[in-house]
Amino acid sequence: MSLLRRALPSGHSLKVSGLRNRPFGTSNFPGDSPDCSISPSLIHGIHVFHSPDEVGIVAKLSDCIASRGGNILNADVFVPEDKHVFYSRSEFVFNPAKWPRGQMDEDFLKLSKTFNATTSVVRVPSLDPNYKISVLASKQDHCLVDLLHGWQDGRLPVQITSVISNHERSPNTHVIRFLERHGIPYHYLQTSKENKREREILELVQDTDFIVLARYMQILSGDFLRDYGKDIINIHHGLLPSFKGGRPSWQAFEAGVKLIGATTHFVSEELDDGPIIEQMVERVSHRDNLRSFVQKSEELEKRCLAKAIKSYCELRVLPYEGNKTVVF
Repeated sequence: MSLLRRALPSGHSLKVSGLRNRPFGTSNFPGDSPDCSISPSLIHGIHVFHSPDEVGIVAKLSDCIASRGGNILNADVFVPEDKHVFYSRSEFVFNPAKWPRGQMDEDFLKLSKTFNATTSVVRVPSLDPNYKISVLASKQDHCLVDLLHGWQDGRLPVQITSVISNHERSPNTHVIRFLERHGIPYHYLQTSKENKREREILELVQDTDFIVLARYMQILSGDFLRDYGKDIINIHHGLLPSFKGGRPSWQAFEAGVKLIGATTHFVSEELDDGPIIEQMVERVSHRDNLRSFVQKSEELEKRCLAKAIKSYCELRVLPYEGNKTVVF
């Protein structure tokens, strides 16, 4: 650990590609697919770790994997300057016959106790079930449709358990036909200022791993957030922290900006103020009108939300300093 950190200024990230015990001609480098040269008997695992910083963490993490016959493909380490905290994300391959899934959990649990870790999570995508999510949407459905097709194409490693909306859709719409074809329930819950239907929503999402707000134009209360107790991911059609609240595209157009954006963030009690996961931007000019602003914004929203969900499912997102994130 100390040798690795001395190679970089404090506060920088370190990325390591594991080349040990692999032929030079088939070595994977950053950006390559980690599966292109893996033996059929080996499968892919991911581990993330967040703990107080101390000497020896990287060595112990590596030894935990190597002692069971695993091999690290990629490792990202981040030690922020003057914070005394350690973050890492490792991708590795292993033989499940030599390292059973239950034993893996025990090994990483023991490691987390050794270093008093705040977070130690391991996933084996080919063995573990996909994250179960519920999608909340209002009238605009461009983000919802994109998520549904991303799930159908296998680009998003999730299981969509339901779609909940405060907007009623007729049976012959593309969304309803798609949901019926794939057996995904659609729940229409009409809302008002006096009744946001949060109790009903809470009952519908109890068995999910997280919630996605795909342009759901209702503010969830602090009571709902506390009762649900798990992550909620929202797409905001603006480049936060600018243009919070409603009609951000109109706000940006009126302000004469030259860059518009979309922001995916975790939901908190403060409106549009949760930790940011992903942001994307596109240049605009005086030649754009409000309609082209909105069209460009919608394309950004779809890509930004999908990338954030994929990053979350791949264990790339970790909390940092309360209102920030580390995204490997």
